[in-house]
Amino acid sequence: MDIKVGLGYDVHALAEGLPLWLGGVRIEHTKGCVAHSDGDVALHAVCDALLGAVAAGDIGKLFPDTDPRYKGIDSKLLLREVCNVVEQRGYRISNIDCTIAAQKPKLRPYIDTMREVVAEVMGISLECVSFKATTTEHLGFEGREEGISATAVALLIAE
Repeated sequence: MDIKVGLGYDVHALAEGLPLWLGGVRIEHTKGCVAHSDGDVALHAVCDALLGAVAAGDIGKLFPDTDPRYKGIDSKLLLREVCNVVEQRGYRISNIDCTIAAQKPKLRPYIDTMREVVAEVMGISLECVSFKATTTEHLGFEGREEGISATAVALLIAE
């Protein structure tokens, strides 16, 4: 059996008055991610995990922030395209797991919706999608509420 694993990481600064998107879900908060796209660090980390598993570079290679087509783009569209790359290379997604590090807002109320949205976008079972949230106990840029980071892992199996 041919199995591949990929690891993804993303971080964005936070700024007042911007929308906050995480895991494909709009989160109620006073700050949002500063980014060329919608700044969804969770989906960007998942994209990088998937791309890394098939050695297809990273999200910046596929969707450069110098390209105006991606200005403000919904990261769910990017994730769907990345899933197409994985499928074209002969793999199916076994599962993904993503941890979001943010001091605020509390993300637990949004986790189930994130899982549902991402499972639908990726075309995989809900049981194959995991999102978790953690604080950094007020340490680092996440703890000071200057930014949000996410780490993701993906497991792929050859078709």
